Amino acid sequence: MKTDVFIAGGGVGGLALAAKLASRGVHVTIAEQLTKESPVYKGELLQPKTLAILERLGVIEEIEACGHVLDQLRFQEIKRRPHQEPEEINLTELDYGRVASIYDHSLMVPHEKTKAILRNKGKSYEEYFHYLGGARFLGFENGMAKVKHNKEFKFIQAQVYVGAEGRSSPTRDAMDVKVKRKDYNHHFLTVTIPRPETFTKGKIITTESCFLGLFPLPDNEVRTVFLIKAGEYKTIKEKGLEYLYQAYSELEPELAEGVRAIKDWKTVQLMIPFTYHVDHYYSGNLAIIGDAAHTVHPMAGEGMNLAIQDADVLGELLAWCKEEDKPYDEYLHYYEDVRKPRVSFLLNLSHLSALVYSFRFELWRQFRSRAVQRIYDDDPLHVKQMLNISGLGRWDFSLFDRAIQGNILPPRKKKVSDRQQKKYLFSEKEDYPWRYQEKG
Repeated sequence: MKTDVFIAGGGVGGLALAAKLASRGVHVTIAEQLTKESPVYKGELLQPKTLAILERLGVIEEIEACGHVLDQLRFQEIKRRPHQEPEEINLTELDYGRVASIYDHSLMVPHEKTKAILRNKGKSYEEYFHYLGGARFLGFENGMAKVKHNKEFKFIQAQVYVGAEGRSSPTRDAMDVKVKRKDYNHHFLTVTIPRPETFTKGKIITTESCFLGLFPLPDNEVRTVFLIKAGEYKTIKEKGLEYLYQAYSELEPELAEGVRAIKDWKTVQLMIPFTYHVDHYYSGNLAIIGDAAHTVHPMAGEGMNLAIQDADVLGELLAWCKEEDKPYDEYLHYYEDVRKPRVSFLLNLSHLSALVYSFRFELWRQFRSRAVQRIYDDDPLHVKQMLNISGLGRWDFSLFDRAIQGNILPPRKKKVSDRQQKKYLFSEKEDYPWRYQEKG
């Protein structure tokens, strides 16, 4: 079997890449091991840059119809009081609208719905999109991809092989990359529960020792993320579900009823955060995207977005090579040139965010509360924070910024103009530099 591009893995990254390639007349074969929806929690927060990509793919209307808009993120510092409503210490609201873009919000969409929409989009280009469900990619043999499908072994010959398999990647193994893993002192429990109709904003609630992230979904549901100490899961389970009921109720009373919809620990998933970043994204005619290349701490909600953004750049590059009759392997370096620095930047941003919530003592809580409030009080900090997590651009924090955030210097009174910040939005030339460099 021959194809232009073979993709191992039918997650959102692999599907976004396949749909883009098929839409541009590139023959693509995608092998996905799963035949039904995965019960494992995957990312649901779509950042503004990702929404822009999905719009260009022609699926934004379907995505928005399945999503819940988050235009703000609320950070609430409280004092937890047993069997009573909490005492609010500080409330800060950060606004996506401070970014000078038409994409002024993020979107919460159930993961499997995003996958289904991308898969159906790819199938609409039936001449170029070839999807093998229930196909297990086994690695490479004689320069071809070896796949087990319907109890038979198939060998697929392609001009480019892309690994989108996730954290366990045979493609990455074949590339002989270096991976350095970083672990954390905390884990997360995550579960979706009912929410009141009035609970519509994304919210992170913290005390000196607790963290509860709340991200509304459609259909009056909310994704909850509860931080625990590493290795504490077994002890918490032994305390019973009543432990969760009480914790959620004391941190966010609006969810006191919804949390009791949890009837079994089987619906509560344990997330063990860690990060890694490979030293190269391609080798010869092999390339990797998404979790095969990098894993990010979930604090900033970037993992799935990085995969789709990888797919966008790689897809545009491969489609351009096809249209211009350029050898794929000679131009793959552009994919790494664009994506690796951006991923490194967001990995570091997410890591710093994780550290903010990693330590459990009162002085650290006070520092965190002031630092978050300063992001709101100082408009340049506000704009930089939201611009960076949006994926739409990059504006580095200076030592002066950090001094303001650390309460060493007073906040600035001047607002950042749209014209000023647009210099830091990624341009088409920065996203797809080969188009311009090849023209001289």
